[in-house]
Amino acid sequence: MIDVYVDGASAGNPGPSGAGIFINFKNGQVEQLSIPLGTMSNHEAEYYALIRALEFCLQNEIKGASFRTDSKLIDEAIEKQYVKNKTYQPLLQEALKLIRQFDLFFLKWIPSKQNKNADELARKAILKN
Repeated sequence: MIDVYVDGASAGNPGPSGAGIFINFKNGQVEQLSIPLGTMSNHEAEYYALIRALEFCLQNEIKGASFRTDSKLIDEAIEKQYVKNKTYQPLLQEALKLIRQFDLFFLKWIPSKQNKNADELARKAILKN
């Protein structure tokens, strides 16, 4: 099973934002995506990073993956399938809709220091806005 590390970043809140996705295929191959997201809050960027990673996996016929995030907001929202803030509700629903298309899906919270690759990719994406 592959490992997918995701992170969102914003320069300002809201501000120019980016998504970083680092995929370890565990066969020596990795995929690195740095996606500009436009202007949004940091939390929105975290959701979009997850959504873009889910979309990438599905488009590439990857139906089993272990995702990692350093966002407790994302981890808890996916686990509970609920978020109180109305701004994030449609983003959560989009993520859950994509997750249901996986045969095997795991999401685990990790400390920021273990998510450096995705963080660097998200920060590079901000500069592309």
